[in-house]
Amino acid sequence: MRSYIIPIVVEADEDRWRAYVPELEARGAATWGYTREEAIRNIQEVAQMVIESLIEDGEPLPTSIRQNEQPAIAVTV
Repeated sequence: MRSYIIPIVVEADEDRWRAYVPELEARGAATWGYTREEAIRNIQEVAQMVIESLIEDGEPLPTSIRQNEQPAIAVTV
């Protein structure tokens, strides 16, 4: 099991929030939410799907995504 640290961008977009992974946006790693927290939860799910797909296809991950061999958690306050 590996953990991945993935930089994201979250920005206000009219009446909602947009979140994306800059280096994976072209692969579909973008989403939105009505609140900032919802957008962050959604991008976490989308990023996981994109990362899993890259790994299954044997493609390299962008260098901005850090890997940790030990299970880890991220806490955002």
